[in-house]
Amino acid sequence: MKVADNRLKVIVGVFILLGLVIFVLGVFTLGSQKKTFIKSISLNVVFNDVGGLKEGGNIWYAGVKVGTIKKIRFYGSSQVLVTISVEQDAQKYIHKDATASISSDGLIGNKIIVIAAGSLKAPVIEDGDRLSVKTSLSTDEIMKTFQVNNRNLVDITSDFKILASNLVDGKGTAGALLSDQQLASSFKLIVENLKNTSAATSQLAADLNAFAKTINREDGLANKMFTDTLLFAKLQASADELQKASKSASLLTENLSKASSKLNQTDNAAGLLLNDQQSADQMREIMKNLESSSTNLNENLKALQSNFLFRGYFRKKAKEEAEK
Repeated sequence: MKVADNRLKVIVGVFILLGLVIFVLGVFTLGSQKKTFIKSISLNVVFNDVGGLKEGGNIWYAGVKVGTIKKIRFYGSSQVLVTISVEQDAQKYIHKDATASISSDGLIGNKIIVIAAGSLKAPVIEDGDRLSVKTSLSTDEIMKTFQVNNRNLVDITSDFKILASNLVDGKGTAGALLSDQQLASSFKLIVENLKNTSAATSQLAADLNAFAKTINREDGLANKMFTDTLLFAKLQASADELQKASKSASLLTENLSKASSKLNQTDNAAGLLLNDQQSADQMREIMKNLESSSTNLNENLKALQSNFLFRGYFRKKAKEEAEK
């Protein structure tokens, strides 16, 4: 009887001991997960909206868990003050200009706080410091954006459906191109003409290139005109002479124009003869008188030749001319 009771006591003691061991291991395990037995410092962060953040949540820095959320309470009129606990081992890596933002473990996981390190020039954080907040899109905002994008995608799909239906029915220009054989043939003809035009343009470019090569030949006239300074000087001199001749021709034309204008006026002899009818009639009368006088003078000379007083003189004159 005593042996059985002692065995039962031993078994109960063993179970109690195992339970204590398991309890202690569980306490240490939970403590290690919650960083309960690790030296840490307290930091404060003020958020406008914590988005479901809870006490005991994790603090991450550079992808490593460095602390937990200790307390969440309202601050001011509508803000929330979050007190976090950060390991002292991570303190030397976090600077005073570091920022904190709310994120999540995965797309719909628990809310966490992510700390982004500041610049190396700033001093490291100290116990009781307040971190700046970096605003970022929350999961709800991301889901709202997805919903808006989904609605837009549905609208775009509906529009494509209507467009495809119109194309099949031959509506619109594109639909007519797909369904109207005559219009499609005309379009093909236009494309063929554009192709021919492109080929002609290419040929013209090739011809221009060949012409440019002939210009660049050293034995060509164009090249000599561009490169031979002596020939250029001669051409320039010729151009100057042509310019002088042009000026002379212009001056001559101007003088002729002035003379022509004088002929159309009556303040000079030539203009008076050309434009005054009375002067012209007088000139005709004078010419008639001169002609009549010349006729009378010839008759008088003939009469003198027949006169015996002048007959010897005229015979002598005729003899001298005959001897010559």
